[in-house]
Amino acid sequence: MKILCLHSDYIEFEAKKKALKSAPDVDQAKKKIEECLVVLTSVEKRDENDPDAIVERYVKEVTAVANEVKADSIVVYPYVHLTSEPSSPQIAMDILKKVEKELKKEFKVDSSPFGYYKAFTIACKGHPMSELSREFGPESKDDCCGESEALKKEEKIKSYWHIMDVDGKLHEIDKFNFQGHDNLKKFAVYEKNKVRQVDKEPAHVALMKKLEIADYEPGSDAGNMRYYPKGRLIKSLLETYITDRVIDYGGVEVETPIMYDMNHPTLSKYLQRFPARQYQIDSDKRSFFLRFAACFGQFLIAHDATISYKDLPLKLYELTRYSFRREQSGELTGLRRLRAFTMPDCHALCTDLDQAIKEFKIRYKFCHSILKGVGLKKDDVELAVRVTKEFYESNKEIVEGLVKEIGKPALIEMWDQRIFYFILKYELNFVDGMNKASALSTDQIDVENGERYDINYTDKEGKKNHPHILHCSPSGAIERNIYALLEKAAMQQNQGKTPMLPMWLTPTQIRVIPVTDEFNKFAQGLTEELAAENIRTDFDDRELHVGKKIRAAEKEWCSTVLVIGEKEQKSKKLNVRIRGKKDLVVMSVKELIEHIKKETADMPYKRLSLPRELSKRTIFVG
Repeated sequence: MKILCLHSDYIEFEAKKKALKSAPDVDQAKKKIEECLVVLTSVEKRDENDPDAIVERYVKEVTAVANEVKADSIVVYPYVHLTSEPSSPQIAMDILKKVEKELKKEFKVDSSPFGYYKAFTIACKGHPMSELSREFGPESKDDCCGESEALKKEEKIKSYWHIMDVDGKLHEIDKFNFQGHDNLKKFAVYEKNKVRQVDKEPAHVALMKKLEIADYEPGSDAGNMRYYPKGRLIKSLLETYITDRVIDYGGVEVETPIMYDMNHPTLSKYLQRFPARQYQIDSDKRSFFLRFAACFGQFLIAHDATISYKDLPLKLYELTRYSFRREQSGELTGLRRLRAFTMPDCHALCTDLDQAIKEFKIRYKFCHSILKGVGLKKDDVELAVRVTKEFYESNKEIVEGLVKEIGKPALIEMWDQRIFYFILKYELNFVDGMNKASALSTDQIDVENGERYDINYTDKEGKKNHPHILHCSPSGAIERNIYALLEKAAMQQNQGKTPMLPMWLTPTQIRVIPVTDEFNKFAQGLTEELAAENIRTDFDDRELHVGKKIRAAEKEWCSTVLVIGEKEQKSKKLNVRIRGKKDLVVMSVKELIEHIKKETADMPYKRLSLPRELSKRTIFVG
């Protein structure tokens, strides 16, 4: 099945003459439907294998798109031209009748005549989500979107939810006093209800466009983004910072493929133990899936390695650009939840559970320090701990230690039985302005995959053993870090504060503004001097009033602004506008350099790949 969903102001169509002799007679008058989701639909030969599953999948996909664009009216429009392998007309007609019947349970549904040549006019709305294509085959009803057994179990599993206070006491969520813990309450409700779809645009979406960081890419699948020079800089800085920190921690960096054989004897089993939806592709008569984490490649490397107990914990690391998850379309929005994302992934192979627990505690503090460097403190995140009842009862002090470290109550999810490969997992979650939560840093104790992948190490007695494995993303997806920083800034703005990024991530750390063209040469020389100190500096040489230049710098969230005139040129003393502070600060060039160096100490530096003169810059977002 191939469909193209067009959110439209209207569609008008008219049946001209029969294209199929078997087509039923219809009213051939013009028909116009306004404010609708038009679904151009091609039923394919492969869909004949399981028409009922195709109907179910079609309804699911179209419903998700309709909810996403808030369309109450749907037009099912047979459009065989989307495929080169159409199904038989009769089966196509039967499927479309069933589709229409099912959709009518929730929407107003119209359809254009099947088997006719038609003239039509359509007015597509033209917003980023107004044109969405989908392709799916005859998957079984329970396995659409490449869902694993673990994902299906996750949807059905019964969880026991509690709040643990800093004293280690468990409270039922409904009886816990959330006073002073509003975000934890929002997070708990979000997790219990498991409603991931969004009903309006999050604040960071407008900001990522306004700041020329990122945007939707209409030429790709949903959940795949484009990054402009400023966004690429921010991403690159985060990638470098996190990778350097992991290597300092002892990470051994590797690189692995992005696709793997669906029928690999080990990988096929692991797929069913990981709660994620996969992209699947065919090549040379084989089926592959695009990785959704670095586990596969790192575990296969470890399987082939000669490992001694002296080497453990062995910390394998990869920054995956990209990992892929076929998230449901209604959940995709901005940088929060994507189908292609950059994930720092660090596994630690440990001798036994005791060593795994010891390393788990070390990495927990490490993850907090990583997020602090990114610009997200403990107050900005909420802790979730997911644990089996058996492990909790034997190791309660470990969970209590996690809560004490963050210094505030946390959400605890507990299961009677272990259905995943891990026995303990934590997540540090960011709660945004729409009360949606997103996991950032995470780690988990895996007790299955050492054996499943036949990974071995030699112990003191020369015997082979399978290691326990820790799965950690020290920051979460890079894109999600940017999302969290922008959402945090938006919330600060709503509180009357000045929104900003950490200085080390700000594309323009110093903007030099000459009051007139007379001072351009001095401004340019100052710009070059500051840039030579590895400070991202540009200067506004455009023919604009100085007030407009200052406002432009504020809109771009420049960290520091220097307005240069005769006084500054003569005295070499600078009136420095520091973002977030009301008053100007007088500094020498040397003092300004020292200020920037102090604010960005121990953080990576990269140049911005744009001209320093603003008059020479391309405008990427109109």
